[in-house]
Amino acid sequence: MRGFGVFEMGKVGWLEKPDYVCGPDDVICKPLAIAPCSSDVHTAMEMEGPWLKDRILGHEAIGQVIEAGDNVKDFKVGDKVVIPCTTPTWKHPDIQDGTHQDAGGLFTAINFSSYEDGTFADQIKVRSADMNLAHLPENVTLQQACMAVDMMTTGFYGSELADVKFGDTVVVFGIGPVGLMAVAGAKLRGAGKLIAIGTRPNCVELAKEYGATDIVSYKEGDIVEQIMALTDGKGADACIVAGGGMEALNNAVACAKFGGGNIAMLEVITGKETMELSNAYIAGFLAHKTIKGGLCPGGRKRMERLLSLISNGRVDPGKMITHTFHGLDEIEPAFHLMVDKPRDLIKPIVLFD
Repeated sequence: MRGFGVFEMGKVGWLEKPDYVCGPDDVICKPLAIAPCSSDVHTAMEMEGPWLKDRILGHEAIGQVIEAGDNVKDFKVGDKVVIPCTTPTWKHPDIQDGTHQDAGGLFTAINFSSYEDGTFADQIKVRSADMNLAHLPENVTLQQACMAVDMMTTGFYGSELADVKFGDTVVVFGIGPVGLMAVAGAKLRGAGKLIAIGTRPNCVELAKEYGATDIVSYKEGDIVEQIMALTDGKGADACIVAGGGMEALNNAVACAKFGGGNIAMLEVITGKETMELSNAYIAGFLAHKTIKGGLCPGGRKRMERLLSLISNGRVDPGKMITHTFHGLDEIEPAFHLMVDKPRDLIKPIVLFD
């Protein structure tokens, strides 16, 4: 098999590896669509460890089954399948406590491009296939489905972590693809005033389309002051951080209301950044503000729920795609597009004809 990956931190290229051996609970797919992610850039350029030596990157994909293990009951050769970026084994007892993402230890649900090879290849192996894969609905496009496997599940998780309720005032910090899906998720959960923070024109317009009622830009003044003005000095019921790093997280803490404000942290922080909290915003930790973070949910049921929203016209994540590539060799320029991040980029996709 052939794939695009990382040889060591900062060095990427093409790798040749033996074809996968299909285990009894696994399936092997050929790719139909893959999408590079900023997390792939973080993995390749900022992280190191023995598991990232000669590792194929990628974790967002739609595939077609070419081989299925003996124990797989619900998927057969030829099926088009949606492959979530988070794929637990579903066999650890910690899952019974309600969180599958870290059952048995930190990040145990992440195997693509970390402990196992990822999706930037001509073969993709999916473990625990019956529990992780979802069938691709006939009325859902490859583009839409590929945006569901990470961007949509992560963005929507922000609304869940922040416990958005009907009529809540919600602020989304950063309106890249995850932030845009956080806006869409907050709207679907019933947000009233929905404030999105960003400056790129295409992202601003799409944020409005997904449900933002107000746009805030750092170019127009202090972020916290603008949000407090929009909320009549009360602050927000829920703040979702999808970009901007620790500065945005601090601003979210400042903007969350006293007495029940919730903050969801979605952005991946890979450096040794330190968060400094102003006591003016937490009142000696007596302000009843909650900060939550977590890895996006995965698995079959999660994908089926998101696909139902797409299939029934509730949301169209495919609108985030701004750049389309074709064929395995085009993974490399698509990846470097995510490295360079031109101003007109929201999300690239690679289709396999």
